[in-house]
Amino acid sequence: MINVESIVKRYKEVVALDHFSMEVRENEILGLLGPNGSGKTTAINCMLGLLKFDKGKVEIMGEEMRPDRYKIKAQIGLVPQEVALFDNLTVYENIDYFAGLYIENSKYRRDAIEYAIDFVELRDYKKFKIKKLSGGLRRRANIACGIAHKPKLVFFDEPTVAVDAQSRKFILDGIKKLSKNGTTVVYTTHYLEEAEELCDRIVIMDRGKSIAKGTVDELKREIYTKEIITLSFDENREEYIEDFRRLPNIIDVEFEKNHYILKFENNIGNLESILEYINKKNLVYTEIYSELPSLNDVFLELTGKELRD
Repeated sequence: MINVESIVKRYKEVVALDHFSMEVRENEILGLLGPNGSGKTTAINCMLGLLKFDKGKVEIMGEEMRPDRYKIKAQIGLVPQEVALFDNLTVYENIDYFAGLYIENSKYRRDAIEYAIDFVELRDYKKFKIKKLSGGLRRRANIACGIAHKPKLVFFDEPTVAVDAQSRKFILDGIKKLSKNGTTVVYTTHYLEEAEELCDRIVIMDRGKSIAKGTVDELKREIYTKEIITLSFDENREEYIEDFRRLPNIIDVEFEKNHYILKFENNIGNLESILEYINKKNLVYTEIYSELPSLNDVFLELTGKELRD
């Protein structure tokens, strides 16, 4: 669906994209992740033909993307991070306006509007002005405007920012439904648990480059950390850091607020080693548990940064 080949984008002395490459397969949900300033927005704008780049090539649906490729653009939807709606128009009028950019026939456009309203379940609100809606309902209307023309490819740029848990679940379920109906999705988010739940594959960006790509399980296999054990005490026990650093297979030891976070390079026998040490020292702990690395652990190990708003 999308093939990005080694694109370079410079802003004077700043290299925003440094030979960035990625592909999006038809009918998949691809998560594009990266810390602030990594180049995600620049990459998306280049893919959409909104921004000229210095080198490389972008192909969408088998054709080279350029600013004047209107037939291709008509098959693409965009749901931006900032709600891009007219506050003094109703939900119906907003969808009608954006659908009208793609659909000239009035009957087809009415059908498209009704489809979008039903998809985001806003039928009871279609005569409400946008300024009268809650944040979650505004987000739903924003999505409706991006999908009313039934695009083959949709870009979602952090669509769940600042919404309540119920609205977030509704939006994620809607994206899954789009995918099941044959739509290809490119999804950016700062909530890594969303990407882990939603995306078929992940591309991680940093400093304008693609530094890792694959399924969540494939990415987890790429990092050194294979098991994380958390050990808590009821009082400060920082003096055991050096002892824990001598455990077999240990990669890293962190201590914070009376608990240790121990990272290991494999997941065999580590819990037994810690329990043996605790028994030997006759220590009393309040909590101990083991877990496999999450997508957040992958991100931190690869970029050295937390993914934050």
